[in-house]
Amino acid sequence: MPRKFTPKVITSNDLLEGDVIYLARDGEWVRDIRRAALYDDENEAISALACADSHRHRHVGAYLADAALNDEGLPDPVHFREVFRTRGPTNYFHGKQADS
Repeated sequence: MPRKFTPKVITSNDLLEGDVIYLARDGEWVRDIRRAALYDDENEAISALACADSHRHRHVGAYLADAALNDEGLPDPVHFREVFRTRGPTNYFHGKQADS
């Protein structure tokens, strides 16, 4: 029996800077998951991923990641790996971690 599709965001890594990025509804790549497009429909998510994957000059390793709407109606990561990725590099405080 197939599993029920759960909401997803499209995430990748910026090819030049290495930052985690997310695909927004307007097709732009953003660094904040709360600005990412949340896909509730599996076919739409797969189609958007295929389109995003065709722009490999900008990013590397795009995939669908589980997400859920938070109390503000914005996407939040579900899996600990994705929570970890939203926090940026862990070797020392810089980037997103320096702002926390």
